[in-house]
Amino acid sequence: MSSLHWGVNFGTVTNMLGRSFFFPFHSNWIIICAICPSINSFRHFGCCTKTMIYLNLVKQWLARHSAGALVAVNSYFEAPERVAALILIAPAILAPRLIQKVDEANPLGRNEQTERDTSNLVNLLKPFLKVYTILSMFLKYITQAMMQVAKGMADMLHSLYKKVLSATLRSAVGVTLVRILIDKFGLAAVRRAWYNSKEVAEHVIEGYTKPLRVKGWDRALVEFTAALLIDNESKMNPPLAKRLHEISCPVLIVTGDTDRIVPSWNAERLSRAIPGSTFEVIKNCGHVPQEEKVEEFVSIVARFLQRAFGYSESEGKSMQAVS
Repeated sequence: MSSLHWGVNFGTVTNMLGRSFFFPFHSNWIIICAICPSINSFRHFGCCTKTMIYLNLVKQWLARHSAGALVAVNSYFEAPERVAALILIAPAILAPRLIQKVDEANPLGRNEQTERDTSNLVNLLKPFLKVYTILSMFLKYITQAMMQVAKGMADMLHSLYKKVLSATLRSAVGVTLVRILIDKFGLAAVRRAWYNSKEVAEHVIEGYTKPLRVKGWDRALVEFTAALLIDNESKMNPPLAKRLHEISCPVLIVTGDTDRIVPSWNAERLSRAIPGSTFEVIKNCGHVPQEEKVEEFVSIVARFLQRAFGYSESEGKSMQAVS
């Protein structure tokens, strides 16, 4: 059995999918509505994952927004055989810098006379080249040894810094500071997430702030942040940015063209780092396309799922919006 797993704050989208779209795929695909405003947002994923394991859901479509995209990608690497597709909305994942590959000149096009002249010059300089090679190797070994020592010291200091930061975050002072920052800037961040902040209704703000009244939300946020710091220190798993090319399942990345929280250029760069991923930009939209542009967002997701899983008209009714 498989599922389409939406993260929190996808109520409108989930309702629209449930009422207005037909899923002709297979009878063992179901939709799980992961809308639990009374549950701590930062512990929510674990609860839903346990539910899926209990229901023996072999495959999942993970749809995650912002920082949740990081959870989705990490979940993929934990159990790639359980993830059928990733849908990342305005993903708060720092994309790696891409290095442009430059084609080297074709050596077969060289002039034969030039090659002969070069060969003669090499023969004349061969004794000097041997001495140079020996000295170069000696200097190389010394440099490598010095670099290893420097790297070891840097890693030790970096690790110590992260451990101190993690301990500070987990302290009572750190938790209190997080609570103060969220209380002071939380509402402003919610309004800033929209393309037009005037369109943010009170019930929307209530939806975002309600989880913050759950007992222990601040501690959970601190633990989530601290866990990211500690996980990055693992020698077994390389940094996430260096593993993105390993993702083999279908991936959709959706962002707004006016995202002031996570710039759209970062989402585009992230798409380039994931082979075969689909990248979509919604115009006149901010950080929450699943709420600002519901119909367009759902249409993009529907097209992606149809293309990714290759369902044709003959296999059943295609997904279509009902006006």
